[in-house]
Amino acid sequence: MSADLPRCDWATSAPDYVGYHDEEWGTPLHGDRDLFERLSLEAFQSGLSWLIILRKRPAFRAAFGGFDLETVAGFGAGDVERLLADAGIVRNRAKIEATVANARAILDAVPEGLDGLLWSYAPASHIRPATLAQVRSTSPESTAMAKELKRRGFVFVGPTTAYALMQATGMVDDHGATCWRAGA
Repeated sequence: MSADLPRCDWATSAPDYVGYHDEEWGTPLHGDRDLFERLSLEAFQSGLSWLIILRKRPAFRAAFGGFDLETVAGFGAGDVERLLADAGIVRNRAKIEATVANARAILDAVPEGLDGLLWSYAPASHIRPATLAQVRSTSPESTAMAKELKRRGFVFVGPTTAYALMQATGMVDDHGATCWRAGA
C-alpha cells in the first residue's frame, strides 16, 4: 500500500502497524480457529502494547499449535510449563492458562461455534469515530459478549478485550473518518 494513503493515527506510529492496519484490522474475520487466535491474542495484549503481540504472533502460533482448538484444549500442566519457558511469547501464567481454558470452553460450551456466538454480538449499526479520541474502549455489545463468554466458562475476556476483538475482526468499523479503510 502507498505510504501516502490517509490512515488511522495509531497505524502510522510504527512500521509494523501499517500492514496490520491496511490488511487485517477491521476486516470481517470468520472461522472458529481464526477467531480463537484473535481472542487469545487480545487477551495476551491486555496491559501491553498491541505492537508486542503483533511482533510475537508467529511465535504464538507455533507455541499454541496454530491455535487449533483440540490441540490447545488438550494442553496440560507440562505444556503450560513449556509455554512459560518460551521467550518468543508473553510468558504470563494466567494468560496461558486462560487460552487453554478458553479452547476447552469453546469445545464444551459453544455448540453454535465461536464464529456464530461472537458475531451474534455485532451491532446492527455503528457510528464510526471521527477522531482517535472518539474511539471507545467498550460498548453495550462488548459488555454483553464478555458476560456471555464468562457464563460459558471463558476467562480473561472482559468488555475491553471483547471490544478490541470486535474492532480487530470487523464486527465494528472504527477506522477514522479520514482513513482510506473507513467503510471499506
